[in-house]
Amino acid sequence: MFNLLVTIPTLPLAHWIDSFVDWLTQFAGFFGVLTNFIGTIVNAFQAVFDFIPIWLFIILIMALTWYLKRGQKYRSLLIFELVGLLLIWNLGFWRDMTQTLTLVLTASLLAIVIGIPLGIWAAESKTVSAIVKPLMDFMQTMPAFVYLIPAVAFFGIGMVPGVVASVIFAMPPTVRMTQLGIEQVPADLNEAAVAFGATSWQQLIKVQLPFARGTIMAGINQSMMLALSMVVIASMIGAMGLGTKVYFAVGRNDAGGGFVAGLAIVILAIILDRITQSLNRTR
Repeated sequence: MFNLLVTIPTLPLAHWIDSFVDWLTQFAGFFGVLTNFIGTIVNAFQAVFDFIPIWLFIILIMALTWYLKRGQKYRSLLIFELVGLLLIWNLGFWRDMTQTLTLVLTASLLAIVIGIPLGIWAAESKTVSAIVKPLMDFMQTMPAFVYLIPAVAFFGIGMVPGVVASVIFAMPPTVRMTQLGIEQVPADLNEAAVAFGATSWQQLIKVQLPFARGTIMAGINQSMMLALSMVVIASMIGAMGLGTKVYFAVGRNDAGGGFVAGLAIVILAIILDRITQSLNRTR
């Protein structure tokens, strides 16, 4: 009896990826421009939050909630927002909260700007859909920590790489739900629009997007929540905010400090979730 030992050579996959990353570094100028662009958005959001007095910020959030939830039960949410935001202020986490909000809003904005057109394109083209679907699967299932490595290599340390990693992780729901919403538009509506002489652009703006609005907004809501889930991970590469407080508490084995910072993240998450859900219901 012969025992045959078959040795299969290991694919140098890690080496190939390293070579590809090294090749991309020759486009440092492009990544520099992108870093400045994202940094400008981040600084703009943060400047607005720093300019608005805390008491006025709380009033504006509650006023926005009241406006969006007219005709619905909103009193309990208003009380929660008031108590929750006052608690964050009292605990000394206000600027950390606004930094976290800046990261989430910037990442969500970029995910929307990129994701919605990509989802529309995928809905209109089977070829694009065949490419986008596995790409979104890859982006959503790859461990979020992995995104930190190329983000640091191309964008350095700070808020910008945190935003980039958050966009990559959070964008798939917006793309998927936009594609789903456009594909679910009844064929007779599209045919009626064509019969009335609508161009492809008019058909998209006046028929498809309004019909798919609820589905698209659900995707945006999920993208925003995923971006918020990245704040602790992004703190590992210098993204400031509540995630940094949690990260430092873990390093110091500070259960109380970590729980309090985590509670502030939960409060912010609930407020953002309820507001985006109200935007979906507002006509």
